[in-house]
Amino acid sequence: MKVMLRSIVVFILFLSLGSCQNNDDKILMKDVGEQWKKNDVQTFDFDINDAENQKNMMFVVRNNNGYPYSNLRLIANIEHNKKKISTDTLNFVLAKPNGEWIGTGFGDTKEIIFQYKLNYRFPQNGNYSVKVIQAMRNNQLPGIEDIGIKIQNLKP
Repeated sequence: MKVMLRSIVVFILFLSLGSCQNNDDKILMKDVGEQWKKNDVQTFDFDINDAENQKNMMFVVRNNNGYPYSNLRLIANIEHNKKKISTDTLNFVLAKPNGEWIGTGFGDTKEIIFQYKLNYRFPQNGNYSVKVIQAMRNNQLPGIEDIGIKIQNLKP
């Protein structure tokens, strides 16, 4: 029953995200199975065909009440043709000081979008990857259900 309810909630959240996006925007999501292992790299592959136009890149995080922290630390690498061009260590706040989750959603699952790179210009057209690992102290991080990246086109 819980799995079915979770699937319905994720589907509704996906539809709501899809209805608010520009047709040129990309949202790539990965299910981390509620136990994100420290060395499990989440890889998001995409093509850039208009490198002359700036983009906003954002992370999408879905967590549930089983997540034991108020923040999430990530290490993100951007690669072009399998060559690393950027590495960032990120710290995102998921909860208010009183413990209330910041994200939106129904029931136990909350979704929040974090800014990653704004007005970013990719160096050239081609194949890119964003590779993400969790940088928390736990070898297995409970309560994170999905991680994703949204690439938003900015109109010139």
